[in-house]
Formats: sequence, structure tokens, C-alpha cells
Amino acid sequence: MSLRFNAISSISKETEGIPSKPSAKITGIFGESVFTLKTAREFLSDEAYKSLTTSIKGGKKIDRSVASQIANGIRAWAESKGVTHFTHWFQPLTGTTAEKHDSFFTLKSDGTAIEEFDAAALIQQEPDASSFPSGGLRATFEARGYTAWDPSSPAFIIETGDGRTLCIPTIFIAYTGESLDYKAPLLKSVEALNKSAVEVCNYFDKNVTKVTVTLGWEQEYFVIDEGLANARPDLVQCGRTVFGAAPAKGQQLEDHYFGSIPERVYAFMRDFEAEAYKLGIPLRTRHNEVAPAQFECAPIFEEVNIAVDHNTLLMDVMNRVAKRHKLVVLLHEKPFAGINGSGKHNNWSMATDTGVNLLAPGKTPKTNLMFLAFFVNIIKAVHDHADIMRAAIASAPNDFRLGANEAPPAIISVFVGQYLAKVLADIEARVGSKFDEQDEAILKLDLHRSIPELLLDNTDRNRTSPFAFTGNKFEFRAVGSSANCGISMTVLNTIMADSLKKFKSTVDELIEKGEKKEVAIMQVIQKYIVESKKVLFEGDGYSEEWHKEAERRGLPNLKTTPVALDALVTEKAKHLFESNGVYSHTELEARYEIELEKYIKIVQIEARVMGDLAINHILPAAIKYQNELLQNINGLKSAGLPETAYASQLEIVKQVSTHIQVIHTKVNAMVEARKLANNVEHSREKAVAYEKIKATFFDEIRYHVDKLEHLVDDDFWTLPKYREMLFLR
Repeated sequence: MSLRFNAISSISKETEGIPSKPSAKITGIFGESVFTLKTAREFLSDEAYKSLTTSIKGGKKIDRSVASQIANGIRAWAESKGVTHFTHWFQPLTGTTAEKHDSFFTLKSDGTAIEEFDAAALIQQEPDASSFPSGGLRATFEARGYTAWDPSSPAFIIETGDGRTLCIPTIFIAYTGESLDYKAPLLKSVEALNKSAVEVCNYFDKNVTKVTVTLGWEQEYFVIDEGLANARPDLVQCGRTVFGAAPAKGQQLEDHYFGSIPERVYAFMRDFEAEAYKLGIPLRTRHNEVAPAQFECAPIFEEVNIAVDHNTLLMDVMNRVAKRHKLVVLLHEKPFAGINGSGKHNNWSMATDTGVNLLAPGKTPKTNLMFLAFFVNIIKAVHDHADIMRAAIASAPNDFRLGANEAPPAIISVFVGQYLAKVLADIEARVGSKFDEQDEAILKLDLHRSIPELLLDNTDRNRTSPFAFTGNKFEFRAVGSSANCGISMTVLNTIMADSLKKFKSTVDELIEKGEKKEVAIMQVIQKYIVESKKVLFEGDGYSEEWHKEAERRGLPNLKTTPVALDALVTEKAKHLFESNGVYSHTELEARYEIELEKYIKIVQIEARVMGDLAINHILPAAIKYQNELLQNINGLKSAGLPETAYASQLEIVKQVSTHIQVIHTKVNAMVEARKLANNVEHSREKAVAYEKIKATFFDEIRYHVDKLEHLVDDDFWTLPKYREMLFLR
């Protein structure tokens, strides 16, 4: 019996005795595996506690002598929970997390065994950088890399089976100081935005001293049976199905969306949520998504660097917990053709230390003017740097998703809703008119009456828009489900910081020329609306009309990753990131090379898997069935029956033969094309060559394989089918 049928027959057994944790009040377990400030108060001296809190809240450097006290306190807490090892937990440019475990155990010079965790071990480690992507920043023979403690993200304990490991969140840098991870640039972008935003806020409120970037991600994912997944070599190696005929029922009835959660999946959800709560991840929502076997979870908003850590950590937790339930979580952006892919909607906003959400419309002309200043600056930032935003979400998996089944298109545009679209139009209509008094300048626009209309219904949204305003935040919908949120958030923070910096400079120039502050602000807002209005779009992003209209407007439509990534190494991009202290030129070029190499390798692996499955799974099954049909035909001939008696069988044989021939020919041609692509030295050209291989061969080979799936005897087909993976739990 094939793996496929073994998996199907075992599914009913897997659902028996599903492990179910007893219900616990979430507040009773939330953060119990995290070294929170509340925990720190218990395990640290007053001096150490004050130093830690000052570092977290104010970004102040921790004195090394105090760091020793903090290290001892963290170790005491960890040991009280059964921890014996620690690791510097970081996010290299592989797309996953990394950790190297060291024990607290050490031997003194006299041979005495002790448990120890000192300041040096807390603050810095050297995990080696030789095998992590560096984009040419580090040669293998000079591969030193360092992890450095990030006090703004609390230490936590990961439970793996019966083992527990203390994890210290860190940044990862090269020996020469360049960033080798997602977190270091993110932290720099947060600081850049904080500085620019505070300066603009001070036009309206001198008490604002800090602006915090917040993020609430929505994680979509698929869950399928482990046995069925293991019987699909493409899912094991690529995370997606390279072949698979559409089932009779897919998502067309939309009966899965927000439906009752299957019991086995529900048990898995409760289990991973419990783990997440212990790690301080504030999950709030769970539900069925549109596609069968697709689900979503979402947390409460957090500071962006913590939110990125928590999302990255959650993906690891979900994968580990799924194995306990003999399930597999698929985080790939498009694991199944013909149904919705998965995204990771990034809900982004900014808040002041005085308690104001800068993207929440207010109730007075003054607060509305501050809202408009930030709101319009975001639109201007997206307009000016749409290509860089597209590059931030570029990947081989996301190329399959963008523009298909509820995912936004590759054209970056901004949706603001009918109320705010009218407000912007009203402001634009006054271009050329003189603003004499600040109250008149604002009140004549009737903003204090029209903006609050938005507050009555903040659910207005456009699911085909890659970047949509949803009431008090912007939702970056185009981010892929497997991506590290840090990339897109770094870009978004940086372009906003740059826009605000230029905004303030222009406003200050007008004030120096004698304009009143509010009038100067309104004039620049007007100017930005006019300059960036072409990026605004309220309609259907899927429509062919929008693609034509976007081209007419001059908006970039970068459909593939190799082309989209070019935006990272333009002079404009280099100036943007370097002038805001986020990436140096060399760091940006390195990331460009890393992303190209990642794209090449992913497509290369998928091409190999397609070839392997076609030759070793698909064709043998088809030929076996073909032989059975021929035996049947020959038997009917021997019995003296006329040709009409086996005409149908003969027609099937012809169809099967045609598909076999095309598959074999195209797979061989794809192999030869890969050989040529592998000889290309330049990364950009090689990536384009592999994109051409994908465009030329993938869909055509898949078409003929999927046709065979409909023709070949079900008993001969070795790969689990869509109807089984999506509906059998």
C-alpha cells in the first residue's frame, strides 16, 4: 500500500485521544516564561532593576557592572524553572531563527563545578557567521559574527519536550559591524522614525518626547495531516504543492470562512496558544479563513520590535506544537493552486508617549491637523518609494500569491476610503487660495465635521489594496505569510521617517518666510496631496482596468522578484537608507545579493522536485495504468469484439500517451535550461534565467500532470490529492 493510502487510513486513528490541555485563565499563564519587568523586580537589585527599565524605556546603555547583576538575576529566575542552558536567540537572513545552546555549567581552575552566567555571556556571543547569508560582507575564512543583547526585548524560556532553554533576544552583526539580521536594521528604523515623528509632533504638542511604532500582524496558515504531508515530497521540500488537480469542491461555496473550527485543529490551536501566552505573545483572535484547511490568528498590537520577535517566535511554536498533534503547518504563501494563498497583514501605526494614536482622527481642528500631517506624509512616502515597498515583500513564494485570490496585486497603491478621499479632494481643491488665519484655514475645510464621520464606521477597507487605511492604522496586506515582518516594517519606518524629515524642513522654511505655523503646515499638506495623489486607488485591484490605469499613471507593476529587487540598489534607495542611518550602501547591496540568491535556490529546488516527482511518481503511475488499459484492449480484441467495444479505452490511452510525452520532453528541457542558468555568474542575470525557467516550464508541466491525475486510476496515483489534503483531518 502506498504512503498516500496508509496516510488516509490512519487519519481516523490520529483523531483519537487528541491531547487537550485543561482550560486555564489566560491571565494566569500569560508571560510566565518571560523575564518581564515584574519578574525582574523580584530577581534584581534596585540598581539593576532601574538600569534595565531605563534601558528598555529610554534606550540608555546598561553599565557592564550592572549587567553582571542582571545576568545573575536572569539565571536565578531561569534555574527556578528548570533551565540548564541558554542561547542568544537571533534572526539571521535565512528567514528562520537561530540559536546555539551553552550550559550554565562550567569548571573553575581548581576543577570545581559551578553554574555561571556572567555579563559577558549575557551581552555578547560569537556564534560564527560563516554559514549564514552575508551577501559578500564576510568571506568564509574571516567569518566572525557577533550576537549582542537587545534589552528592549525580554528574555524568555522555550520548552522543547522536557527541556527548557533560556533565550536572550539579540541582534546579529559582522566582525566589522555590518548588520547580518532583520532586527538590527529594524531597531535603527524605529529610532529614525521616532526622531522625525517627535519633531513634527512638537508643532502640535511640545510635551511629546517619544513616538512608538506599533504593529499588529495577522498570521494566515494552512493545517493538514502529517501523514498526507509526508507522502508529498513537494510539501516536505518546498512547502508547497508543485502539482495537484483542483478538487470538485474547493472554496467556491465559501463555507469554510469563519465556520466552526475542526476539533483536531481546535485542539492544536489551544495547545499552541497556551505556549504563546506563556511566552507573552498576546494572541486575541482565531478563525477559519476562506480556503479549506486555512486558518488565521492575530494578537493585540505591540511595539513593532516586540511584535516582530513574537511573530517569528510564534511560527516556530506552531510548527513544533503541530507535530504533537501529528499535523503540519504550512506557512508558504501559496501551498495550493486555485485557492487563496496566505499573507501576514501588517497593521502599522504610531503612538506618542502622551497617549495619542497619530493615525486616529481627532475631534478638534488642531488634533485633526496633526492627524492629517501624519496621514498625508504616509501617502507621500508610499508614492515616493512604492518600488522599495514592493522590494520589501518580494520573494519566490509571494510571487505566486500577489494578485491571486484575495491577495493584493504587485502594484503598490493606497486605499483611504470614501470619507478621507473626500477630505483630501477638498484640500486639493483649495490649491492656489490664500490661507489667512489658522482657524479659517482649517475650519473652512470642514475637517472637524467630515473626519469624525470616519469614526462612525472604521471597518471600511479594500481587500484588493496592498496598503489600506483601516480607521486608525494602515494595513500592509501584501506581506507574505512566511516572511519576517522586520523587512517590511524597516522599509515602512524608514520611508516615513524620511518623509517627515523633509516635511518639517519645508514647513520650517515657510515659517521662516513669515507664514503662520498652521498655514505653513496646510500648504505643505496640500503640496503633498497634489504630488502623491496618483498612488491613491479606491477600486478593484484585481481588475484589468486598474492595471491599465496604473500604467497610465506611471505606477510600477513589478510582477517578479528579480525585477522588484532592483529597487534596493538604486541611488535613491541607497541615499534613503544611509541618510536615515538604517543601512549602509554595502549592507543594502549585500541584502540585494542575499535575496537574489534565495530566489535562485528556491526556484532551483522546486524545479528539481518537479522533475523528480514527474519521472519517479507521475510517469510510472501513468504508464502502469496505460499498460492495464492496453491489456484490456488486447483482451477485448482477442475475444473478437469490434473496435467500438474498446474505443473509449483506446482514446484514454492516446490521451495518457500525449501527456506522458509532453511531461518527459518538458522535464528534460527544464533540466537543460537549469544547466545553462547555473553557468550564469552574475546573480541578477541568474535570477532572471531561473524566473524564465519558472515561467516557461512550471505551469505547462503542471498542466499535463494534473490532467493525468484526472485520467489515471486512483489506485495507481501515489501522491495525496487536494481533496484529501484539504478536507481530511
